[in-house]
Amino acid sequence: MNDNFEEYTDAFLIWMKDAGFTSYTQKSYLGDVQQFLVSIGDKRLEQVKKIHVMSYLSSVREQGVSDTTRNRKHAAVNCFFKALIELEMANANPAAGIKKSKTEKNRTPVYLDENQLPRFLESVEGKYRSRNLAVFLLMAYMGLRVGEVHTLNLTDYNRERHTLDVFGKGRKWRTLPVPTAVGVMLERAIDERITPWRKKEDAFFISQKGQRLSIRNIQQIAADTFDRYQSDLPERQRLPYSSHKLRHSFATMLLRKGADLRTVQELLGHSSIQTTTVYTHVTSREKEEAISRLEVILPF
Repeated sequence: MNDNFEEYTDAFLIWMKDAGFTSYTQKSYLGDVQQFLVSIGDKRLEQVKKIHVMSYLSSVREQGVSDTTRNRKHAAVNCFFKALIELEMANANPAAGIKKSKTEKNRTPVYLDENQLPRFLESVEGKYRSRNLAVFLLMAYMGLRVGEVHTLNLTDYNRERHTLDVFGKGRKWRTLPVPTAVGVMLERAIDERITPWRKKEDAFFISQKGQRLSIRNIQQIAADTFDRYQSDLPERQRLPYSSHKLRHSFATMLLRKGADLRTVQELLGHSSIQTTTVYTHVTSREKEEAISRLEVILPF
């Protein structure tokens, strides 16, 4: 990467920190942007056009990355130029207006339904079972993102009011009611909380190293639990579950029970209701139930 770009990437990192991006997002976006800057060679930043961004995105697709990863890289570059414009270090955003990859929308959404969640939770094992159960309950029954679980502090939980203050995307707070059963597990997790390395550490969830439980830790704990959950299935029948799929489960359950789309949007912390509509998918079971209502009369 051209050494002249270091000033821009440093500024982008400062902008992301100020905007409240998680450390995980900062690292991912910075890596994507650095990869993009390598792709443009010796060009100056003001010489970059839309075609150069599209060429970069096409090249990463040819390398075999998923549609989701391709779209994240696009978001990173788009965010990079947006930041530079705000910081008065650039005048145009060549990544703006480029369409996202839509092929993933045709795939069947992956999530656990209401009947599968209890069996998944039974797969949670180990010394830190209470902590990990609390983490999964927050995602599956309150819709928290992985990053939101990571940043959660003890002071965000109001035991008297049974509410949780969640710091989400866009530096926005939302207050969520805590279901009674989830509250019971949160209390247990607090009682069994690992003593942090720093005395003043306020993180709700602590790793075995005495530090705030990282996003990577949460994702790995989820991956291990999903492996146990599907251990009795042949490899080819196992689904690509992840921690984020628990949030999918939460939204899907609410909508199936008749919750208003706007309410679900507020609970999930979506800035746009269009983002929430991704959860209004129809399952094979619902299709079968609809077709079964038809009376097929054959000619004789």
